[in-house]
Amino acid sequence: MATRSGSFRPHPMSRSSVSNNTIPSNFSSRLLSWYWKVARDLPWRRTRDPYAIWVSEIMLQQTTVKAVIPYFERWMAKFPTVHRLAKAREEDVLKSWQGLGYYARARNLHAAARIVSRDMKGEVPQTPEVLRTLPGFGPYTVAAVLSIAYGVPLPLVDANVRRVFQRILLIRAGGMGRIDARIRDVLLALLPRKKPGDFNQALMELGALVCRSQEPVCNLCPVRSFCRAYEKGLQEVVPTPKVLKVERVRAAVAIIKKGPLVLVQRRPEKGLLAGLWEFPGGKIDPSDRDPREALERELFEELGCRSRIGRHLGAVEHSYTRFRVHMDVFEASLVGDVAVGAGRSWVSREALLKKYAMPSGSARILERFLF
Repeated sequence: MATRSGSFRPHPMSRSSVSNNTIPSNFSSRLLSWYWKVARDLPWRRTRDPYAIWVSEIMLQQTTVKAVIPYFERWMAKFPTVHRLAKAREEDVLKSWQGLGYYARARNLHAAARIVSRDMKGEVPQTPEVLRTLPGFGPYTVAAVLSIAYGVPLPLVDANVRRVFQRILLIRAGGMGRIDARIRDVLLALLPRKKPGDFNQALMELGALVCRSQEPVCNLCPVRSFCRAYEKGLQEVVPTPKVLKVERVRAAVAIIKKGPLVLVQRRPEKGLLAGLWEFPGGKIDPSDRDPREALERELFEELGCRSRIGRHLGAVEHSYTRFRVHMDVFEASLVGDVAVGAGRSWVSREALLKKYAMPSGSARILERFLF
């Protein structure tokens, strides 16, 4: 791996000195020395603004660094302070989040910003007791924001850190709660009082770049001499890989136009993709042989009027955590009028792009078939 300041040469391999939960203190100095040489230049690492760090940590949950960078930069340009975010309409917040998924993160961020702006003069709290009372602040986010922004010596465990220490301590399996508790006990002994934020980021960087879930590059690891999994040749199978069953779903979607406007409707406020806007349509039952008939039925149930299904425009596929959806997209027209209101509207294509937050699959339909 190339670095900004030359190649990193790991310490020669020696027999692992890890015993149970005890790791020698020079683990921390080796890790930090490596991190200061190879750390990626990321926009949220150029500041100690707790608000900016908070935003980045929320975005990075369940999302890759590469995907987050442009979202973070646009977000900070639009909502540069807690007060600006607190004053924003939820619709604008969700639109800015569109494409990142897991929209509850954006809603919690918005709700917490309103509390911080209203009750705390816009200053992100510096104590874990207060911070964890805010929406969206679990143990990880509390530790990340406080250690990085304020230098509070709190250990954190995310997926990367968990994987690193499952290998170092050779934890093959077990409940996540018990594993994380064990790792936090180890981290409490290792966490330096100076620059704890750098230490926490170094662990996450190690997991992201070196101690990867697949094909870890152990020859570049600065702490491999502490790793019991490496010593025993088990780093490829620890932790035990999870096998997720992905459900395949078919759906039919209608593009219904009225002059320059297109019909969209809002999903319910609770449940999957809550509150986002999408094109009318629905899931196709496996027993449905003709997607046109299925779509006509779905439109009648949703809109309360008959429709005529036109030509097939194409298909879009999109993956979510537990399922992959295949959406057939059709032109359609209505026979009669449809009621519009808070949850259904005729909207221009330009407004959809700028103001209406949509699920990623619907956004792809918009870009592919309406522009």
